[in-house]
Amino acid sequence: MRPASRPPLILASASPRRADLLAQIGVSADLIDPADIDESPLKAELPRDYAARMAREKAAAVAARHPGALVLAGDTVVACGRRILPKAEDEATARRCLELLSGRRHHVLSALTLVDAQGQPRHRLSDSIVTFKRLHPSEIDAYAASGEWHGKAGGYAIQGRAAGLIRALQGSHSGVVGLPLYETRALLMAAGYPL
Repeated sequence: MRPASRPPLILASASPRRADLLAQIGVSADLIDPADIDESPLKAELPRDYAARMAREKAAAVAARHPGALVLAGDTVVACGRRILPKAEDEATARRCLELLSGRRHHVLSALTLVDAQGQPRHRLSDSIVTFKRLHPSEIDAYAASGEWHGKAGGYAIQGRAAGLIRALQGSHSGVVGLPLYETRALLMAAGYPL
C-alpha cells in the first residue's frame, strides 16, 4: 500500500521485464500505464538521441494523464554503429540482427526519464557495450527456433539463451535487459522517492 506521504509511481511501460527489474530494487509501481506514441526514428536520428527522445516523449505523454504523480519511462535501443536495430517481430528480422551482431561489439542505450510530482523531468542514459561471439549458422538457427527474440530490440534477450552467445559486457546488465537499475534508483532518490 502506498504511503500517503508520497505521490503514486506510474511506470510508463507495458514491459513486464521493466516491472520485474524495478522489483529487484524494492520498488513496485502503483500503476502501469504504457505510453502509446509513435516510435519511428526521425530521419538521420542518432541512436543515443533517439533513445533519449523516446524516454522523454513517453514520460510526457503519461505524465499529462497523471498530474502530481511520479512517472518513470524508459527506452532501450540496440545500436550497431549509427544504425538503430529494430525490435524483432518476425524470425527474418531476428536472423538479420544476429547476423549483423555476430562477432561484433555494439551499444545498448537505455534512456530514462522520471517526471516528478511537480512536473519536472529528470533524465539519465546508460550506455553498455555488448560483444557477441562469432555465431555459427547453427547457433543462429537454434536461437531463431527458440522464439526468445520476439519483441526484443536487436533480436535477442541477454537475460535468456543469448547470454551463452555473449562474450563480453561492459556496462549495465539491467540496462541491456531494459531498465538500468543504478540510474533508476538515482532518479527516484533525487525525486524524493523513499528507497
